[in-house]
Amino acid sequence: YDFDMLLKELQKLEDENPSLASQNSPTKRVGGDITKDFETVAHRYPMLSLSNSYSKEEIEEFDTRIRKLVDGDIEYVCELKYDGVAISITYENGELTKAITRGDGVQGEDVTANVRTIKSVPLILRGDYPSSFDIRGEIVFPLEAFNQLNKGREEAGEQLFANPRNTASGTLKMQDSSIVAARKLDCQLYQLYADKIPFSGHFEAVNAVASWGFKTPSLKENYIKKVNSIEEIMEFINYWDINREKLPFEIDGIV
Repeated sequence: YDFDMLLKELQKLEDENPSLASQNSPTKRVGGDITKDFETVAHRYPMLSLSNSYSKEEIEEFDTRIRKLVDGDIEYVCELKYDGVAISITYENGELTKAITRGDGVQGEDVTANVRTIKSVPLILRGDYPSSFDIRGEIVFPLEAFNQLNKGREEAGEQLFANPRNTASGTLKMQDSSIVAARKLDCQLYQLYADKIPFSGHFEAVNAVASWGFKTPSLKENYIKKVNSIEEIMEFINYWDINREKLPFEIDGIV
């Protein structure tokens, strides 16, 4: 209640003083911007696709190819493959400036207004971050929120949505960002792109950006793990093959 009253007061102040209203104000979380079209924007860094693997033998073959190219020890980072919508978010001087869908990997659609309504996406960062960077991740529809949405549609006699992934995608393309805000999407961010990245590796970068305010794969929940062998990779895969039903969102594999 206290938060809602403060937000209402801030909205009133912004309405009375529009020149002082920031595009990253907390009032933007509630949505309301109507977008007639989604502008197509080129990615600063291409959003490449992943190759699939379905057996331990294929992973071993991949490992063999890597070891022919790299001298010294090899480390792998195992992560969940979130079943959602890939997103690339740009930050300039610690503030969110643009959010673009994957599109064809070279260019995507500008859905910034909708992404701003997702509470797990920080609008303003804290800490020691690069002045300009992109961060990549996946927008997912948490199962609890998805089931609540379908329950409401069932009670209203409306057709149920088929699955969280497609519903997240459709929601992100809606022209009314207030509806996007009401659906309670979530976002896991897991890859940093910049001209100069001040970290020794991917695992270190993911852990570091969490301190800037991002929701990243949880080390505590075993959503991400650094390993040194094929056996450890298979242990991670087998663990989530058994425990995936306990997750609060859907996954479609391991990266």
